[in-house]
Amino acid sequence: MAFFQHGSRTIHYSDRLLGDGPTLVLANSLGTDFRIWDPLLPLLDGIGRIVRYDKRGHGLSDVAPAPYSIRDLSGDLKAVTEHAGLDRFILGGVSIGGMIAQDYAAQFPQQVDGLVCMDTAPKIGDAKLWQDRIEAIARIGLEGIADGVMERWFTAAFRGKYPERTAGWRNLLTRTPQEGYVGCCAAIRDADLTEATRALAIPTLVVCGAEDGATPPALVRAMAESMPDARYVEIAEAGHIPSLEQPQALADAMNAFFKEKGLV
Repeated sequence: MAFFQHGSRTIHYSDRLLGDGPTLVLANSLGTDFRIWDPLLPLLDGIGRIVRYDKRGHGLSDVAPAPYSIRDLSGDLKAVTEHAGLDRFILGGVSIGGMIAQDYAAQFPQQVDGLVCMDTAPKIGDAKLWQDRIEAIARIGLEGIADGVMERWFTAAFRGKYPERTAGWRNLLTRTPQEGYVGCCAAIRDADLTEATRALAIPTLVVCGAEDGATPPALVRAMAESMPDARYVEIAEAGHIPSLEQPQALADAMNAFFKEKGLV
C-alpha cells in the first residue's frame, strides 16, 4: 500500500517494478478500485513497471466534494504520473478510466506511447441517463442499483458460475463512497471527448466485452473506427470489465498489440 498527498487529498496507488521494459499505467472503472487489474497483470508480456491508482472518491483515495469533471480526474492522473517520475509510458483505462486516459492522451500526447481503451467511448450515454442515476442513488443508495450494475459488469454465465466473485465485486461497488460515485457519474454526464479523441494519432487498442451492457460493442467499435491508428478487438463471453471476466483473452489482445507496435 502506497499513498501520496495531492493538494489536500491523499491518493492511493501501486507502483510495481518487474524488470526491464516499458511502464504501463492503468485507470479503473466506476465503482471499483485498482484491484480489478490483479488477474490481468501476471499475463502481460514485456512490461517492466506497472502503476495503478484509485481515482478520487474510490478505493483508499480521498473523496473530494462532488461533482467532478473528466478534466479533474485526468488532473489526478497527472499527479500520479508526476509523483512516479514518469516521462513516457503506455496508458490504459476501462470505462470512466478509459475516458480519463483519452483526456490525458489529448493533453499530453508526447508522454503516451500507446493507448489501451477498454469498454469505453468518448461519450457514454446521455445527460438524462446519468442524471437519473445520480437521483436514484440519492433515493435508494448504491445498494439499490447494485444488482443492475452487476448485470452490466458481468455476463449471466459468469454470475451463475461464480456467485461468490460476483458478490465480492458487488460489495466493492456498494462500499464505494456515495459522493465519489456520483461525482464520477457527473463527470461522465458532462463529458464529450469526441473531437479530441478523433484527433489522437497515438497507436490505440480499443477493446470491448461482447456482452457489455454499459458500453455496447457498437459504441466502442465506432470509437475505434473514428481514430487514425486504432485497432478494435471484441472479447467473447465478457461484460463490462474483461480484466475480471476474461483476463487471458484481454492479455492476449494487449500482448499482440504491444508487440506489433514495438512497444515492448
